[in-house]
Amino acid sequence: MSTQPDISAVKAFLLQLQDTICAGLEQADGVGQFEEDSWDRAEGGGGRSRVMRNGSVIEQGGVNFSHVYGTEMPASATAHRPELAGRSFEAMGVSLVIHPNNPHVPTSHANVRFFIAEKEGADPVWWFGGGFDLTPFYPVEEDCEHWHQVAADLCAPFGEQVYPEYKKWCDDYFYLKHRDETRGVGGLFFDDLNQWPFEQCFAFMQAVGNGYLDGYLPIIERRKDTPYTEQERQFQLYRRGRYVEFNLVYDRGTLFGLQTGGRTESILMSMPPLARWEYDWQPAAGTPEAKLNDFLVPRNWV
Repeated sequence: MSTQPDISAVKAFLLQLQDTICAGLEQADGVGQFEEDSWDRAEGGGGRSRVMRNGSVIEQGGVNFSHVYGTEMPASATAHRPELAGRSFEAMGVSLVIHPNNPHVPTSHANVRFFIAEKEGADPVWWFGGGFDLTPFYPVEEDCEHWHQVAADLCAPFGEQVYPEYKKWCDDYFYLKHRDETRGVGGLFFDDLNQWPFEQCFAFMQAVGNGYLDGYLPIIERRKDTPYTEQERQFQLYRRGRYVEFNLVYDRGTLFGLQTGGRTESILMSMPPLARWEYDWQPAAGTPEAKLNDFLVPRNWV
């Protein structure tokens, strides 16, 4: 196996993945369509952002492709990897967040990405990252088990420790320290993946990207027609506030995008169209809203 990265093959896959995911989500929604904005970055690169609004299932969702490059790595990357200082870089990826109308359909997030940093006279430094995670408001064990089974199955060909390791990484990463709770029920998260030959790392990133629809579409189908009340809608909006808190305080991708001069509208596409906060609100014991707390603690789903 070669360890030389094939940047053009990665980009071709990511563009195709964006198309595939948008088509799958449009079919699941039945009404909504993604609208595309192409954008250029003055320092190098650009992307295409696709957003659906006011669908029958999806209140707002975005599926973004970006490919940016420059002569110097941003602070968010060199803080994590100080040996990259002084290198030029290329970064490309697909990132998506789906915020459904119905509180019984979970919010979902996925991204897959590739970085390469180069300096004359030195070997390139490259790695893959990504994952997917699920954020239910009225969680159903069947849905959480299905989501994690998809994750475990796609990891299996790459080694028996891959799913447990990347599942734990997801639980640890999507954690709101100031709330002492996970953002949802997790899934997979990985970064700095370069310990295998390039083709194997690339194959894993492809498996994760392709696994997203396998995990999410059956959950949409099961929950999209569940009746809901205004109280449940308000709880959904309240819990969406946690999503905003995580993305603005902790998310490395958000920080990287802003620090590299990415397109702000595309970076903040992950935000829900509506959210709310309420001072010191606690769900009453024994209510469906209180049940969510039991799911915001890591557990074994498979």
